[in-house]
Amino acid sequence: MAGETRTALVTGGASGIGAAVVARLRAEGAQVATFDLATAGQDGVLELTGDVTDSSSVDDAVARVERELGPLHALVCSAGIPGKSQSTVDVSDDEWKRVLAINLDGVFFCNRAVLPGMIERGYGRIVNVASIAGKDGNPMARAYSASKAGVIGLTKAIGKDVARTGVLVNCVAPAVIETPILDGVSEEHVDYMLQRIPMGRIGQPEEVAALISWLASDACSFSTGACFDISGGRAVY
Repeated sequence: MAGETRTALVTGGASGIGAAVVARLRAEGAQVATFDLATAGQDGVLELTGDVTDSSSVDDAVARVERELGPLHALVCSAGIPGKSQSTVDVSDDEWKRVLAINLDGVFFCNRAVLPGMIERGYGRIVNVASIAGKDGNPMARAYSASKAGVIGLTKAIGKDVARTGVLVNCVAPAVIETPILDGVSEEHVDYMLQRIPMGRIGQPEEVAALISWLASDACSFSTGACFDISGGRAVY
């Protein structure tokens, strides 16, 4: 897509890592659309409201972005929730299903929705936001950890499926990042995560956005189905 203006869709783009990605991509000259439950009043951004757990809503959003902004070059799946900080025996069926639906089903629906067009055009970059919890497993966060492990596995599988099409699919695994998602996490849970970061600090959304921006660009050309850690040294594999 050399010489073209990048067009990107960012789910969860109204806040947190997603909002930082939107700002980064726009600063680099991309056209950006967001898909979120809320809007953030971002100037110059096509803000679409909807639920990533509703596959028909996802399909409609992708169609509208391509109708109004042109073919999608990049998808960043950042929508997610932490779930309740509870012991395993206290997690209800509904809570388990809720976290998996948003964090894993939503990523699958979004990836599936953009792939036909990207494959037909022979170009695409997909970046899914996983978590270091998907590798290590965090106590008091079994649904979240399982959902993010699923995102890593899903990314690897889709990356291999489309490896020869010009569409590259990767994910990032951040440690704890300073975003509104922490509002739903207990202090004990945050302390657990922070104690395991050798750099001794929480990451910033802009740091994750910088990595995602590269993965969503032409510069990323020989990596697919990979998980890129951004964990302040916490990751061990």
